[in-house]
Amino acid sequence: MDTSCPPQRKRPRPAQPLLCTSLRRLVFVAAAAVAATAATTAHAFVVPSSRGINGAAIWRGRTVYMGKGSGGGGGSKKKGSALLQEVLERYEAVVGIEVHAQLLSDTKAYCSCSTHYNPNVPNANICPVCTGEPGTLPVPNARVVELASKAALALQCEIAAEVRYDRKNYFYPDTPKNYQITQYTHPLGGKGLLELPSGKMVAITRLHIEEDSAKMVHQGSDSLAGSTHSLVDFNRAGIPLAEIVSEPDMRSGAEAAEYGRELQKVLRYVGVSDGNMAEGSMRLDVNVSIRPKGEKALRAKVEVKNVNSFKSVQQAVDFEVLRQAKAYDAAEPVRQETRMWDEKELSTKLMRVKEGESDYRYFPEPDVPPLTLPPALVAAWKSELQELPAKKRARYQDSAGFGLDAETTKALTEDLNVAQFYEKAVEVHKADAKEAAKWLIGDIFGHLNGNKGKVKDFGKIKLTPAGLAELVGLIAEGKITGKIAKELLPELLDEWVGEEGKEGEGEAGAVLALVKERGMEAITDPAAIALLVEKVMQANPGKVADYRAGKTKMLGFFVGMVLKESGSRADPEVAQRLTEAALKDGI
Repeated sequence: MDTSCPPQRKRPRPAQPLLCTSLRRLVFVAAAAVAATAATTAHAFVVPSSRGINGAAIWRGRTVYMGKGSGGGGGSKKKGSALLQEVLERYEAVVGIEVHAQLLSDTKAYCSCSTHYNPNVPNANICPVCTGEPGTLPVPNARVVELASKAALALQCEIAAEVRYDRKNYFYPDTPKNYQITQYTHPLGGKGLLELPSGKMVAITRLHIEEDSAKMVHQGSDSLAGSTHSLVDFNRAGIPLAEIVSEPDMRSGAEAAEYGRELQKVLRYVGVSDGNMAEGSMRLDVNVSIRPKGEKALRAKVEVKNVNSFKSVQQAVDFEVLRQAKAYDAAEPVRQETRMWDEKELSTKLMRVKEGESDYRYFPEPDVPPLTLPPALVAAWKSELQELPAKKRARYQDSAGFGLDAETTKALTEDLNVAQFYEKAVEVHKADAKEAAKWLIGDIFGHLNGNKGKVKDFGKIKLTPAGLAELVGLIAEGKITGKIAKELLPELLDEWVGEEGKEGEGEAGAVLALVKERGMEAITDPAAIALLVEKVMQANPGKVADYRAGKTKMLGFFVGMVLKESGSRADPEVAQRLTEAALKDGI
């Protein structure tokens, strides 16, 4: 497979977003503006609240506030969540999710235009192929097929013996060819499974390769709703996507959000997508229906498009459950339709009546031949996969592994960089598993998440796995105290440059060398600590008398003063034992 464009003539590239220039495109831009105006008046049973709480829903004689932070449950949180709970006692939510994940290819799906573009420079990375000019031919990108196959394998999908490409036809101004090249009849992968942290299993129906549409830049409003017209930026047209379709196995907004987070984590672990929702690298379309408890048949589903955060996924599902229950309780039908999630109103609004598959008029793509992937090639790709999150969690919690609790395991496995750092510290440099975990998720995460440190990205910290292992070991050996380690940590994370070993892992003893350079070694000699105790007692005769008169709770004061006098270097246990003995000596 070649990734290059067919020969093309040079054309000047505009510096501003292009309005659709053909008569057909202008018509559709006008239609989009009309649809945007209509969307602002679409029925969504949402009433603006005079108290400033977004989205007050009137139902069954009660006002339910779908306010921010409610997870779809309520700004008057108790009312909203209680109503949702009441509904879910009578109805069962049925949720499936379609995810579009941008694949980390340097070039587009069917041409050599770069996928790395500046969003402030529209229509720069385009060519006749990705803008659908007559006479151009698509050429499949080999890297895209590899990345999509690895994603499918990570999701335990069966890889098809033969993959066929199809045309999906629809007429929107952001689709320059008036169709997408997709895989309809013979997708790349299918029959997969994703295990969630809760233990829930979600079946994966299919994974196939698609190309992205252009970006609509709506004018006169922050979103389609309320906009006056739209401009089109074709930089995204032809960007390679993996579309991942789940079975309708989720039963709540919380489960849907959990599924999205776990899928994002898997794609990042495998290195096929960065899953950045804020930048549009991962977009979720959520399909929601409800049915009476005990009913097996599926009812009409509503698709909520392009939900851009996991919090919004949960809110959108919860909102739709309530909206559809309201309709069924009033003996009204629920239509199969496409809705949009309004972040401001925290509600869904009608976009269009849902198309059926026949509306897309699928037919085989005549310009791309069927693709056969040799089993040996698929096996080679599978061998390159990282250990996946579910397996890693099980190993971390296994008593034969690291023996960690579920909460600690979750924190360590959220990010692959963190997990690899931890494993190297424990398995290669022999750090105590639980102590290393405690320092990572406690002090190191706390430093990065706070506003104290210069470094906010874990991947850029100066401390190496060897350095963490040595730090933990020095505490265990009593060569430094935990307090000294905490004082050293900001420098170790933000500024420290230890001597590099042969493999760049840090010279053994480098942290201890820094401790000695700073004069921060622990004082463990009982004779030296006894002198400090005597000094503190001589400086506080009144408090010594109080202690000996029965105010024994003052022991903590004396121990603290001894530690302070030592510059936090005295061994706390030895200091407490000697202080208590000295105070009792005069009783």
